[in-house]
Amino acid sequence: MTRSTTDEAAVPPLPSPKERRRLREAKSLSEEEVAAAVGVTRATVRSWETGRASPRGRKRALYAKLIAPEPAVKPEVVKPPVVTAEAAAVVAGPGAAVPAAPDLPEAPPVPEAPPAAPPADPPPAPSSDTPSGAEAPDERRVSPAEAFDELYARTAPGLVRQTYLLTGRRALARESVERAFELAWQRWPEVAVDRDPAGWVRAAAYEYAMSPWHRLRRTHRHPDAPPTEPGKRALFDALLDLPPAYRRTLLLYDGVGLDLPETAAETEASTPAAAGRLMTARAAVAERLPELADADSPAEQSALLQDRLGGLARAEHVPVPQPARAVRTGSENKARLWTRAAVGGVALLIAVTGLTLHTAPTHYEQPISPPERVGGVPPRGGPQKLTAQDLKLQKSLREHLSHGPERLVPQLE
Repeated sequence: MTRSTTDEAAVPPLPSPKERRRLREAKSLSEEEVAAAVGVTRATVRSWETGRASPRGRKRALYAKLIAPEPAVKPEVVKPPVVTAEAAAVVAGPGAAVPAAPDLPEAPPVPEAPPAAPPADPPPAPSSDTPSGAEAPDERRVSPAEAFDELYARTAPGLVRQTYLLTGRRALARESVERAFELAWQRWPEVAVDRDPAGWVRAAAYEYAMSPWHRLRRTHRHPDAPPTEPGKRALFDALLDLPPAYRRTLLLYDGVGLDLPETAAETEASTPAAAGRLMTARAAVAERLPELADADSPAEQSALLQDRLGGLARAEHVPVPQPARAVRTGSENKARLWTRAAVGGVALLIAVTGLTLHTAPTHYEQPISPPERVGGVPPRGGPQKLTAQDLKLQKSLREHLSHGPERLVPQLE
């Protein structure tokens, strides 16, 4: 156990999942090659790069060493060789003119050292939190709430418009963005140190907006009315006709402006798969937009599509998200509610367990065997079947009644 703990402490911390994938692709390594080098499966490597899991122990050290960026090599400064007059004469040969060496200035005389002054107090060392060139008293630390509010004010309005292009529903777009920021505030220590906090929130908003469970909700069952302008309406219909994964890939690459590896990482697909989705989505949209099909190159097609997507997002009137303070308060209230519900559920489970232990039997009771048919026992006794003579006598007794007291008088033949 001590060895394992020491080994994990010696391994440097791993970068974020998106950065892990970028470093692997920068070294031209496939998932199969990394899996073979570390000793795991390809699915495990993909889970490491999507953030669902993290390596540990020896595999963590091998994986960190495998994707570690190569240190930048500083170019060596080669000093020109000093050629003396004698060496120049030997190289040039006899009779060649040898340039005269430049006159070097004489070394200045060394002044006498002044008397030693008493040592002054050293200046205070700058704190590690204070950046160079700034004084510590003037530095103001930004609180988590202020950093969250700044991220929200900068990205929330545009993210609502992007989500509207992804879903075609204004109310769902606003709800998805607010839900993503609530989740980001609950995990703010993780989001604050992420390489791309805006990308973290965007991925959470897209995942919530594309959930198939929204089809069961009456308000989000059908998309909103399309734009009235023919060009924007054609683009809007073309986007909604694409499969969700293709629509998201097209929006991230041509709308947001991510490169292909980042688009593949955010959609949890390989880079060739993301490229195939992008080409298929462009071809489907080009059938609705003639000017997109007439583009000369893929770069021109991407720029034109980005302009059309931006114009469609800016033209539509999407709802404004709530203030950042309201989102933070709602996130805290939901977290508090879920915490109380979890505590109540645990308390109920403990009570039910205690009641079960209190009412349960303390000793083993032999179960009663099921009934079985027993053979060899004579049937139950009873009156025998009357014979013909018995029936005749019974009839005679019932027909002839005596006068006087009510009694039967038998008549024998």
